[in-house]
Amino acid sequence: MSATLLVSIARTTDPQTALRRFLALDAVVTTGNGLAYAAFSAPLGRLLGVGQTTLLALGLFLTAFGAGVGLLASRRRPPVFPVRFVVEANYVWAALSLVSLAAWFQPTAAGAVWIPAQALTVASFALSQQLALRAAGSGAQ
Repeated sequence: MSATLLVSIARTTDPQTALRRFLALDAVVTTGNGLAYAAFSAPLGRLLGVGQTTLLALGLFLTAFGAGVGLLASRRRPPVFPVRFVVEANYVWAALSLVSLAAWFQPTAAGAVWIPAQALTVASFALSQQLALRAAGSGAQ
């Protein structure tokens, strides 16, 4: 994720607008990633060194999660508790992605690059959302 992209998305005087934009970006990327994993689980599984069934399940989960994040982004004032849940879920996803490299998966070279890059992207969504939530006056920690 480009820092320039994050700065341009955050460029607003309204923290709620920044929060909604970060949620919307997360929703688009997560849903798109989920649909790709679900639709192309066999070839992507071979490319990344992740089992087809695992990738299909992750794809279905990500598609549903991304749709939920999109619903939050559509709210004029996204409720604090669900946004905090998204932030925490993103941090957990990023951490588990890195743990999966050592504990569960035997990735290909492409997978060894993709999985940490994806974890970094998700962690940047979490941090951006957390900071925007804090700026919106929610007191999120």
